[in-house]
Amino acid sequence: MLIDSGGQYKGATTDITRTITIGTVTDEQKKRYTQVLKGHIALAKAKFPKNIITGANLDILARQYLWQDELDYPHGTGHGVGSFLSVHEGPQSINLRNKTILQAGMILSNEPGFYIPREYGIRIENLIYVKENNGWLEFETLSLVPYAKELIDVKLLNNDEISYIKHYYQKIKTQIHHLLSPAAKEWLDNEINLFL
Repeated sequence: MLIDSGGQYKGATTDITRTITIGTVTDEQKKRYTQVLKGHIALAKAKFPKNIITGANLDILARQYLWQDELDYPHGTGHGVGSFLSVHEGPQSINLRNKTILQAGMILSNEPGFYIPREYGIRIENLIYVKENNGWLEFETLSLVPYAKELIDVKLLNNDEISYIKHYYQKIKTQIHHLLSPAAKEWLDNEINLFL
């Protein structure tokens, strides 16, 4: 099941998508989810020079693992996120056609996916913040929700991707674990225990 949700608040808008399992997971579904996750991580880890890189330049990072199997998804990889206007707000976006140069302070979504109509859909979406680091730009992930561990084929992940997930899960645990109810803490611990 694919859940795309979010909220609008004074001064902020959120948008997040997670895929959860209902029923038996096939090896193909795990492979496709892991390919989407690998693309999601590749984009999240991108570092790029200031004043020249557009969303069109970065879109391939998220699609590359699906493209290796001649697969794709029919939407942009990311969109700008607004406040009090629309969750989809430009001019920035991450898609093959966008020519807006990315700048520090922009917020976008990172949401690669894969879909087989009338069978299943996969999408992983976090919000990412463009920030400067030593004269270059990189993304900081703002969303703090674990990935679907039952859909991850760890054998398809490399050491850098596993390290990224460990760091991300440690950030989740540090920033939100203490805010949760006992039942929610138990759920979170169970979801992240594969990597921590």
